[in-house]
Amino acid sequence: MTENRKKRLMWQVPFLVLLIVGTILIIRQQQNMPYQRCSGPIFGTIYNITYQYNEDLQKELVEKMNEVDRALSMFNENSVISHINQGKHYIPKTTEGDMFLEVYNLAMQISEETQGAFDITIAPLVNAWGFGFKSGDTPSKEQVDSMLQFVGYKKVSYFTERGGRGIGKRDSRIMLDCSAIAKGYGVDAVAQLLEKKGVKNYMVEIGGEIATRGISEKRVPWKIGVTKPTEEGTLDGTELQTILNVTDKCMATSGNYRNFYYKGGKKYAHTIDPKTGRPVQHNILSATVLANHCAQADAYATSFMVMGLDKARKLLEKHPELMAYLIYDDNGENKVWYSPTMKDKIQK
Repeated sequence: MTENRKKRLMWQVPFLVLLIVGTILIIRQQQNMPYQRCSGPIFGTIYNITYQYNEDLQKELVEKMNEVDRALSMFNENSVISHINQGKHYIPKTTEGDMFLEVYNLAMQISEETQGAFDITIAPLVNAWGFGFKSGDTPSKEQVDSMLQFVGYKKVSYFTERGGRGIGKRDSRIMLDCSAIAKGYGVDAVAQLLEKKGVKNYMVEIGGEIATRGISEKRVPWKIGVTKPTEEGTLDGTELQTILNVTDKCMATSGNYRNFYYKGGKKYAHTIDPKTGRPVQHNILSATVLANHCAQADAYATSFMVMGLDKARKLLEKHPELMAYLIYDDNGENKVWYSPTMKDKIQK
């Protein structure tokens, strides 16, 4: 062995020792770091957040969710979307305004890709059928046809004017409703805040929409159950169809098996087809989507409920970045179809 090689080894050994010791210390520190938990009401539902961090971040996390509420909530008269629905077309240059515009742009993109199955102008019809923030009697065919005149994502557009920005409408009666994407976006906003704090292990859940990273407190991947689509379910609503490994992914589920009502002997499901103006009659009972962003998963899950099984499968072929687990009715028997890439995610 040459003298120069011996000298190099003498320098390398201490460096390797320091690297190993440092890695061990980091791992121990991370293992000793506590998992924090917080939950509470938001967006008309409940949030549950678990994250590994030395400090309690609930105040900051709630404020982030409140920002999303001030941007997208139709129940908040002072939100950005409420002001636009009230005829104030301009989008404020605020955090909430930026959030609204980000969701609006994503919604328009997904509307194009789903050929209008996803549509944030659906609000009047959702309300008319009794599933929105307003409700009334079941609409007649004439009323539905009348409302369809001011429903359609192509009837709204983004504009800039004299340094301002806003949403233009072809008809003043057009209303925007982001409820099929807002919870997912809220999950993304919270997850991004945790990422900025350097949190490596977390699960964010808002009303069933979820984002995860890393591992749980049990030192295992995050596993989330998909509820079996039955009208009754179990007493605690936890009868499961399957369990998915969703580590480092986002998940959203849409289903008609619980949010419905009977009137005049007919069953009305909460998913409205923007093209017909009526509750969907497809055979999909539940659509669960895994994606890199929860807002995306949220919107596509709703879209698949509108599109039906065949069209959903065709769209998924064009989007390999998405994974779906679809439960559908086949002559009274529940069956399952899932993306080929979903196979490794299924735990049960």
